[in-house]
Amino acid sequence: MRLVFAGTPSAAVPTLRRLAADHDIAAVVTRPDAPLGRKRVLTPSPVAQAADELDLPIIKTARLDDDATTAITALGAELGVIVAYGGLVREPLLSAPVHGWINLHFSLLPAWRGAAPVQRALIAGDAELGASVFQLVPALDAGDVFAMRTVDVPADATADAALDALAIDGAALTADVVAGIADGTARAVPQTGQESLAPKLSLEDGLLDWTQPLEKVFSRFRGVTPEPGAHTTVEGVRVKILDAAPTAENPLEPGEIVSTKSTLLIGTGSAPLAVTRVQPAGKGAMNAVDWWRGQRSEGLRAGL
Repeated sequence: MRLVFAGTPSAAVPTLRRLAADHDIAAVVTRPDAPLGRKRVLTPSPVAQAADELDLPIIKTARLDDDATTAITALGAELGVIVAYGGLVREPLLSAPVHGWINLHFSLLPAWRGAAPVQRALIAGDAELGASVFQLVPALDAGDVFAMRTVDVPADATADAALDALAIDGAALTADVVAGIADGTARAVPQTGQESLAPKLSLEDGLLDWTQPLEKVFSRFRGVTPEPGAHTTVEGVRVKILDAAPTAENPLEPGEIVSTKSTLLIGTGSAPLAVTRVQPAGKGAMNAVDWWRGQRSEGLRAGL
């Protein structure tokens, strides 16, 4: 089929590559170049870079406004495919392709509708993660579902690693649905089950509450890593926690910090969290034990 593809982050790249191998991609729609790094260098999105490698036409737009709608409609695509583009598809663009638009969403819908489904699922401690391909409708992630797949994700995977795994499986799932739409065999069914929402994360979502049990503290660490980043405060200074793991060590007081040869143990409401790498505000990433040795550590606690 003749497709238009919309996406922005690296999680959308596997689907673009998979569809480009089997279909005519009329254009790739992505967000404009964004400043990255300390030098704020304007950098194309991962999807734009992949589209360039595949020699596909690219439309860069921050939103699907009237100009973008006119340009995309003129392509004559039979189907639109969207994966984490970062903007809404509204009428009349929504109905422009004969088969409308389908969306690859990284949750088991109707669970975690919204911008941060993987992160919110990890924070909540969900036992399963998955991907859904559904018909795009005006309501948020509410369309009928063509296909859904539960994906095995390591129990300690952070959000970036979990999303990488979901992106690969989601690409195959989307390719199957597009093939079914092309040959007329695809069928979508209404969503069933309990709806939950997954709004975009803020910096405050990364703040760890050491009074909670270790399971909840580690779940939040997984969900907010790498962005917006798990963090705590020590003497009022924000410290980002880059690498951490649960332990079966004897309990410490919530926020109490004990140094071993290789890790810092920080007390929670149950067993301690083992922290191996940190990034204090205004500094680079460093070994957690080395950072702690440089502090006036007696009596200091996390979260204070």
